[in-house]
Amino acid sequence: MDSILCDELLQEIFRRLPPPSAAAVSLVCKRWLHLLRSSTTSLSVCLIEPPFIPLFSSFLSFHPFLSTVSVTITPTVDSSDQLLNSVASSCPNLRHLRFLNGPVSTLSLFSLSVSCPNLVSLAVTLFRPLSFLWVPPFGCLKELSIYPAGNSGEFDYGDFYGSCELNLESLLLTGIKSGDKGVGFLWRNCKKVTTLKLISCEEVGDQGSFLGFLQCLEGLQELELRTCRTIADGVLLKLAENCDMLNSLLVYDGGSKEGLFHFLTQSKCGNLQNLDLRLPLDLDNNHLTAAAENLGSLRSLRLQSCCLVTGEGLKILGNAMADGLEELALINCDVVERESGLLTTLGQDLKRLRKLDLSFNDMLLDKELISMLVSCNSLNELKVRGCKKLTNLSMVSLTKCCKKLQSVDVMYCCGIEAHGVELFVLNSPKLRLLQVEENKVSDVARTWASNKFIEVVP
Repeated sequence: MDSILCDELLQEIFRRLPPPSAAAVSLVCKRWLHLLRSSTTSLSVCLIEPPFIPLFSSFLSFHPFLSTVSVTITPTVDSSDQLLNSVASSCPNLRHLRFLNGPVSTLSLFSLSVSCPNLVSLAVTLFRPLSFLWVPPFGCLKELSIYPAGNSGEFDYGDFYGSCELNLESLLLTGIKSGDKGVGFLWRNCKKVTTLKLISCEEVGDQGSFLGFLQCLEGLQELELRTCRTIADGVLLKLAENCDMLNSLLVYDGGSKEGLFHFLTQSKCGNLQNLDLRLPLDLDNNHLTAAAENLGSLRSLRLQSCCLVTGEGLKILGNAMADGLEELALINCDVVERESGLLTTLGQDLKRLRKLDLSFNDMLLDKELISMLVSCNSLNELKVRGCKKLTNLSMVSLTKCCKKLQSVDVMYCCGIEAHGVELFVLNSPKLRLLQVEENKVSDVARTWASNKFIEVVP
């Protein structure tokens, strides 16, 4: 049988196998091992100690067609430059690289741009002072993620950077401080950026960088602010004034009551479709009312840990967005458990919902969930992870009310047992993904899932 299958056919089969199968395939014979390596285009390497560089290079050379590589080493290593050079020299076809093992030098990044000219996505750790002189040579680079760490003691070029329009479309920056002059180079030259993610940033660079940052905001379509408490209000203020193309906004642990309210009432973002607010401690009904009045194009709303929101505000929002909202997440929001009948009303208003996430509402009861599902016949994705009070009754209801479900997450739902999971799997014709503890999957359910191409993820 092995001799009948040509190399090309075997390689195509190997590409379609799930990653866990690779180890078994490699042990069949030398031919299969060679074909598996030559068909591998993506590789993730996680090491608990620094590798021997020549051996690491040899390992990479066995996979000549790698286009995506992720290298992670648990401890920070001093040989980051050598490791990066090893990846660059061994993977000339590389298009996506995630290399976060320790700060790398500007020289090694210049070398990477020569060895891997087709690189599209790069995530890397840099020394301070931050320098971005190495970015322009990456002519194909579209996505850049920067993680500052340590100080090299080198000269800070700061304002000596020239102008050079970059092709970047997505930019992620972490831990930016007021003294990071080099960031101004990115703001001034990233005219094509549509996605911006800021994580744990105290500032957006020095004072000279601010004007460039405002210019960068104008063309944004997606913005994420994660734990950027000191700058969140300022960014939201300028975003409301300067950006009319934004369609997705995520704010995690940042933004004051006034800052969020100003954005929701004064924003020019008429096309905003996705709003994700996590840990907005000051968010209340006034904000939800403002969103209902001004964000008519909203298609996805995600709220997490909103302790001041009541059922009244959510009902106003649900009624206003009855014709448009397709995704709703109320994660760890005690109003879900506190106000009986709230989910019933939301379900009756939001009949176009495709995705619903009620995860980590510990006290959510079967009757409340079921009362909403009765009206949400179009759901194709449901998450109730960590809802400890739900029982098999909810699983039975899913099979009756939500025939279109494709993805369901019932992890850590203590009251849901193996019998309920089995019943759900056997009676869900559209199901393709189920997240549940392995000990709740019976042999019958496992066999059925395998035959119906349902992926069960523990």
